[in-house]
Amino acid sequence: MDNKQKISTELKDFCKNIEKWFQGSEQDQDALLRTILSGFSPDFKMVNGDGNTATLSLFSDWLPTVFGKFPERSVQIEDIEIHSSEHHGLATYIEIQTTEGITNRRKASAVFLINEEKALWLHLIENWI
Repeated sequence: MDNKQKISTELKDFCKNIEKWFQGSEQDQDALLRTILSGFSPDFKMVNGDGNTATLSLFSDWLPTVFGKFPERSVQIEDIEIHSSEHHGLATYIEIQTTEGITNRRKASAVFLINEEKALWLHLIENWI
């Protein structure tokens, strides 16, 4: 798998898994949490659409508070563009979350570290659109 494919796979798997997390549709919550968090570098940081910054620690502390809180939420991404080098990648995309008929959209850019097995989230910036 080339580096662009690793990034694409991580983006798609994350969306699928975070949707399961929000919906609470996975029987083994601990295994799903491990799967989600395994896609992140320990140095991960993000800036969300409201301009707030979160580290991996804050993100991993927040996740249990939203397990199953949105049983009808869907998470999709579109307009994905990926650029990569030997060890890094940049993906830009639009994320669409729909909950009970209400849709919010955000433009995102993410930097990934790439190893032999996969791409790991390093930095994410989201802006509401």
